[in-house]
Amino acid sequence: MTGSGTTTRRVRLIGVGPGDPEQVTVQALRAMREVAFFVVTDKGRPDGSADPLAHVRRRLLDRHLGYTPDVVHVPDPDRERRPERTADTASYERAVADWHSARAVAFEEALLARRGDAGFLVWGDPAFYDSTIRILDDVAARGHVTIELEVIPGISSLQLLAARHRIVLHEVGQPLHVTTGRRLHEAVEAGQDNIVVMLNRDLALDGLDDWRIWWGANLGTEHEETITGRVGDVRPDLEAARARAREAAGWVMDVFLLRRGTA
Repeated sequence: MTGSGTTTRRVRLIGVGPGDPEQVTVQALRAMREVAFFVVTDKGRPDGSADPLAHVRRRLLDRHLGYTPDVVHVPDPDRERRPERTADTASYERAVADWHSARAVAFEEALLARRGDAGFLVWGDPAFYDSTIRILDDVAARGHVTIELEVIPGISSLQLLAARHRIVLHEVGQPLHVTTGRRLHEAVEAGQDNIVVMLNRDLALDGLDDWRIWWGANLGTEHEETITGRVGDVRPDLEAARARAREAAGWVMDVFLLRRGTA
């Protein structure tokens, strides 16, 4: 990942798992101890309080490092989320692209503000529905920073979901389709019958009452919730558990496996 700028930064993109400090790999610990500073996005809260996810990252660093690290907090740029502005795929992708561009500017400023290697802590694994690699590509393309990138994989919420429910995510020799909540029904209409769903604003399970679900929220944290059963039978439990997780932690990240017509 190279650019024409005069400043070079070695960046370690560190997958830290879904939330349990004990699920941080030995390789991730090494990388965390070798960087000079960390870049952490801070979404803030409407009431002015701190971002709870930024706080979780700080607690993770406190748990694993024997010193107080240098952390650069980057206010997360506003993202267009209004349904009327993101209803179709094209408008949604434009909104995300604008958000990524604004993040690239903020990350560039953070990298130029410090000397030495930088660390970014990524939930789960950097390869699963995380855009930090893409954003750092955009930073390099701006031409002010040359980035030497190392990616350290992490345990993903997909893996932890399967472990919590003691299941294999696919049948013998069969495929697994991974998608977002926004595109779940598109996958169902295409004939997919074994689907992992991530990034959910809501559960969007209409018409899927006879499917079986293995669901988890805030996996790896003290506020973890898990439910399994026929969708039509457990739908109220899912909504209640999702609300509990959000109330307890201040945020909710859920992931689930859906399988068509499984008793």
